[in-house]
Amino acid sequence: MRQHIIKMSSKFTVTFRNMKYTVFSIFLFSLIFSLNCKSENIEKENTDNNPYEFHIGGVLSSNTSEDYFKLTIEHLNFNTPFMKPGNTFYAHSIKMDPNPIKTALNVCKQLIVRRVYAVIVSHPQIGDLSPAAVSYTSGFYHIPVIGISSRDSAFSDKNIHVSFLRTVPPYSHQAEVWVELLKYFNYLKVIFIHSSDTDGRAFVGRFQTTSQNQGEDIEKKVQVEAVIEFEPGLFHFNNQLNEMKNAQARVYLMYGSKIDAEVIFRDAAHRNMTEAGYVWIVTEQALDATNVPEGTIGLKLVNASNELAHIYDSIYILASAITDMNRTKTITTPPADCDNSGAIWDTGKTLFEYIKKQVYKDGHTGKVAFDNNGDRIYAEYDIVNVKQVTKKDAIGKYYFDNDLNKMKLRLNESNIIWPGQLKKKPEGFMIPTHLKVLTIEEKPFVYKRPLKKDDGNSCKSDEIMCPLYNTSAKEPEIFCCKGYCIDLLVELSKTINFTYSLSLSPDGQFGNYEIRNKSGGGKKEWNGLIGELVFERADMILAPLTINPERAEFIEFSKPFKYQGITILEKKPSRSSTLVSFLQPFSHTLWVLVMGSVHVVALVLYLLDRFSPFARFKLINADGTEEDALNLSSATWFAWGVLLNSGIGEGTPRSFSARVLGMVWAGFAMIIVASYTANLAAFLVLERPKTKLSGINDARLRSTMENLTCATVKGSAVDMYFRRQVELSNMYRTMEANNYETAEQAILDVKNDKLMAFIWDSSRLEFEAAQDCQLVTAGELFGRSGYGVGLQKGSPWAESVTLSILDFHESGIMEELDDKWIFQGRVEQCEDQEKTPNTLGLKNMAGVFILVAVGIVVGMVLIVIEIGYKKHHVRKQNRLQLARNYGQTWRAIVQKRKMMRMQGRGSGVGALSLSVEALPRSVLNIQSPIRSIETLPRTCRNSPSPTRAWSGRQMVHRKSDDIPLRSPVGGPPQLHFHNNFI
Repeated sequence: MRQHIIKMSSKFTVTFRNMKYTVFSIFLFSLIFSLNCKSENIEKENTDNNPYEFHIGGVLSSNTSEDYFKLTIEHLNFNTPFMKPGNTFYAHSIKMDPNPIKTALNVCKQLIVRRVYAVIVSHPQIGDLSPAAVSYTSGFYHIPVIGISSRDSAFSDKNIHVSFLRTVPPYSHQAEVWVELLKYFNYLKVIFIHSSDTDGRAFVGRFQTTSQNQGEDIEKKVQVEAVIEFEPGLFHFNNQLNEMKNAQARVYLMYGSKIDAEVIFRDAAHRNMTEAGYVWIVTEQALDATNVPEGTIGLKLVNASNELAHIYDSIYILASAITDMNRTKTITTPPADCDNSGAIWDTGKTLFEYIKKQVYKDGHTGKVAFDNNGDRIYAEYDIVNVKQVTKKDAIGKYYFDNDLNKMKLRLNESNIIWPGQLKKKPEGFMIPTHLKVLTIEEKPFVYKRPLKKDDGNSCKSDEIMCPLYNTSAKEPEIFCCKGYCIDLLVELSKTINFTYSLSLSPDGQFGNYEIRNKSGGGKKEWNGLIGELVFERADMILAPLTINPERAEFIEFSKPFKYQGITILEKKPSRSSTLVSFLQPFSHTLWVLVMGSVHVVALVLYLLDRFSPFARFKLINADGTEEDALNLSSATWFAWGVLLNSGIGEGTPRSFSARVLGMVWAGFAMIIVASYTANLAAFLVLERPKTKLSGINDARLRSTMENLTCATVKGSAVDMYFRRQVELSNMYRTMEANNYETAEQAILDVKNDKLMAFIWDSSRLEFEAAQDCQLVTAGELFGRSGYGVGLQKGSPWAESVTLSILDFHESGIMEELDDKWIFQGRVEQCEDQEKTPNTLGLKNMAGVFILVAVGIVVGMVLIVIEIGYKKHHVRKQNRLQLARNYGQTWRAIVQKRKMMRMQGRGSGVGALSLSVEALPRSVLNIQSPIRSIETLPRTCRNSPSPTRAWSGRQMVHRKSDDIPLRSPVGGPPQLHFHNNFI
């Protein structure tokens, strides 16, 4: 029961806690809701306090405009979508005075005093300063002003006209239409003519910005070849026209007033610059010139003079902005007079921002919207073609496409009449017949050599003079050039009919996009060949110039004249010919086993021959001598003789068991020798070294831990390729520090083993591999691209060069150039050399000769040891023989003495004296070589002497063991000694 109570109490506690949190949550939600409601009520109170009556001012050019203005506002009060219920708009208008001061005073006295929320301003019948006066006056109090006819670019400056908007675009916005026209006609190089006033400078600035921001189509960026600026109020335009005539472009874009345009057209007509081959595209003002040339193309703003339509759109845009602001913002009343100069109307700033945000899709003048400067966007234009001075027909339109939700150009090109009454579109440029061509030394495409005095200031027949214009040198260096690209240049000049002057790259580089003047925060610019073309100091680049996106953005390429890729050049690994090269066919283990087998077999042969019962009997040779038994030395000699296939004259096994083992050993030796001979041929003759690298994906190239140096050329297309590839970033960071200035230096270091791998264009590296068979390209090609002819953007020669190159590919000219300059017939030589077996030289077989030399030296050392040992052995044998002779002589004397004693007893004669004196004198005088007892062997020294009758120093040596005791003639017994004594 107690546990149940505790359980119920704990459950009640949890429930109470949950209820407490629930009540707290409800309270918090109620508090937030009440605060939101309170804030909404405050906001609602603020909007409820907003005025219900809104006064709109108008400064218009005519009574008709004033009446339409008032009528439109009256209709607006009944247009529910644009009106908040209960609100009313009132119209107050005055007529525009040509005097800007009077206009400003009228605005203060007749409009501002009525607390107008905005002013719609037109243009006067005479003069053009009055709209600015209205903008200044109203803008001081930040009262929005909507212009319906003012198109000067000065009104876009918000530092001066702080609250000015307009339903007409400024003149400078025509630049966008011009860019679309030029892209449509594919005119990519133009000359821009403009007045030096605010509108002219704004026009050229907007044109350049628009033409360079066409990011979706890099190939169609318009370039301005020259900008001709003139002061308004021209009297003549001759000098500028002379400059234009020397330029390449024949498309002229002109902004100027009607009066200035008439002067320009007059002087241009005198120079025939308004005839066939020229293109004039002008603005609205210039199109009104009385002498505008036939074939001129101009623009006309749609509804530009329809003041009533602009009034209608301005009122509805303004009403929409006030209605939107009235829903969310507190609106205060505008200033009531111009006397209180410090009263700035903050609501006017807010209203100005709301007007800029408005988009009126169904306006009478088209879609109405504003940019950040309050200028009209989405304005529509008619494209006008002057067919006669008095006849100007619309040939197209620039309008807003609702489906695409952007502006679109539509042209009827078949209705265009071009200058000279032509129906065909002019090219738009003058094709120069003499081109400045640049190249760079790069074997085998371009070879260069200094022009020597012996050459007579002229190059050989297959060469072209190519000076180097270096900025650091006053006089150019004269070189003669030849090669693949030089022959291609000659063929192109013949095919498409142009002349040229050839020169080398001033800085010796292809071109790198880098920052100039890094300390001064400079911008990135091209150097080398690309820089010369970008800055229009050259017309064409004919060199092994790789086509890549970075370069194609700034210059134009032809179709590739040589397809290639990137590969790796390395030196063939030399075969390791060491002093023990002849041991390479077998492994160290096998050699040890073979050497061990020789001695094991020799030992077994010896044992078999020794313990075999058939080997114990001596065999009689043919000459009657006995054959010696097989000892261990003879067995070893037999085993080595069989292995080395040398003749064996003696010491062969005699037992059947040993001879069976000998035959097996001979078979083993045959297999070993044959295998060694075959492998030796494979190692020393047929072996071909392979490349050390498998290609760009080789792990050793990508690993920073490997001690493998690779490099390319700084700022080259290959360098750009590695910078683009993210997966090669680690490899590029490693090789960047090793990069070379030129390919020549890198290739030389590869040959000298200072660089292990050089990454470069396959065409050049294949050429180097064909020239030097010790070099080889590793792996497959990667980063495939091609070499193209570089031209300026919009060059008139681009199409002709491309078509000619395609024709050269089809006709086989490019293949002939490949065979002549790149391969040069040397590829077959290297291939034949690869197929031919290598000739063995001293380097390969030096170990064998050294082995023979070591054998000779060992033999000489052994013979010296043998001679010394033999002498020592002979000396020892002589001493033993002397001691043996000494003992035998002693025994003979003792025996003789015994015999003499026995003879004396038997004959009865007096006793025979065996004293020393009884011996003959000749015997006693014999000198023994033994000078002392110490020279005798120890056995002799220790033997007891039978008598002291003679001196121990006097000994004789007898060669024969038989000592006759009697004289051969029967005389008294005598001792016979050999004459040789030791």
